[in-house]
Amino acid sequence: MKTIAVIGSGTMGSGIAQVALMHQCKVFLYDISENALQKAKNLLEQTLFKLVEKNKITEQQKNTYLQNIFYITTLEDIKTADLVIEAIVENLSIKKQTFKEIENRVSSECIIATNTSSLSVHSMIRELKYPQRFLGIHFFNPAPLMPLVEVIPTLLTDTSIVQQSLDLLHNWGKTTVIAKDTPGFIVNRIARPFYSEALRIYDEGVADIPTIDWVMKNIGGFKMGPFELMDLIGHDVNYVVTETVWKQMYYDPKYKPSHSQKILLDAGLLGKKTGRGFYDYSKPLPTEPTIKDNSLHHKIFIRILSMLINEAADALYYNIASKEDIEIAMQKGVNYPKGLLHWADELGLNTIYNELQSLYEYYQEDRYRPSVLLKKKINKQEKFFE
Repeated sequence: MKTIAVIGSGTMGSGIAQVALMHQCKVFLYDISENALQKAKNLLEQTLFKLVEKNKITEQQKNTYLQNIFYITTLEDIKTADLVIEAIVENLSIKKQTFKEIENRVSSECIIATNTSSLSVHSMIRELKYPQRFLGIHFFNPAPLMPLVEVIPTLLTDTSIVQQSLDLLHNWGKTTVIAKDTPGFIVNRIARPFYSEALRIYDEGVADIPTIDWVMKNIGGFKMGPFELMDLIGHDVNYVVTETVWKQMYYDPKYKPSHSQKILLDAGLLGKKTGRGFYDYSKPLPTEPTIKDNSLHHKIFIRILSMLINEAADALYYNIASKEDIEIAMQKGVNYPKGLLHWADELGLNTIYNELQSLYEYYQEDRYRPSVLLKKKINKQEKFFE
């Protein structure tokens, strides 16, 4: 596949286009907005110029890349594409209409993919003429730097299409995992407790934001604390993904959003990009915990980690992905310090189960119900990895 069309020139679409371009592909970057395309063009040129300055690419390579990308405002220009990747707004009706228009312009052999992070891939195929060539190919932001790509086949996707997509992504230097089409796929599903349980601890007044962030970085080994990370992602993205997963999981309390995050979204305090979110970015961020209590620090860490492990166990139990892909996804997609299932084995499954059961008995909420797979493993005295 040498000719790639990317639909949508926002941050994600532009990033995917750059990845394809730098792996010897001819790229058509489409957007209905000429201003958006110009912004994407300027950003790509700046990026390539910086890569030349850092001796990452040569001047000749830069010029070749710039000659091989075409900025288009009409879908008529994508007719020669071997692969079309949609990366537009997370609105199902708009996506479905876009795919109908794409299908009318490309060959029947062209693979069509969605980069959706939270919508059902199956919900987009009903009106397609050739649903067997459609699948989800979910990159992580920023696409040129993040190694992970989740590949999500539908029940109708031809196995040869899946393999062609995997081969291409491997040629692009990406690490791939296969995910079942369920809300959040692998990463956005399993990662929810990192945010939601931190928010619950904060909402209850158990600890403040700087303390929770410090604990997860200094005890847990995470590169960023949950509140720092939510601010970096942006509450217009992070909250919406949480709410979408919650609704698509039939309002399962495990995924319930927090009002404390919702009010930031409502107020337009979206995080780092607006200068204010959970933190005020006009001031230095705290580097020490406000509450210096080792026993509290341990409780915060084990509570959040247990919820993460429980979600990973459930994902395995419900065949969302293989245990190997779950471990890869969380380390490569969100930079977790360890695979969660290996982490559970290391700490002891009884430790995780007892923490969850204690929370469940105290709160009497389904949010804390231990995974059936955890129970099975403990009863059989098994680990996730022997």
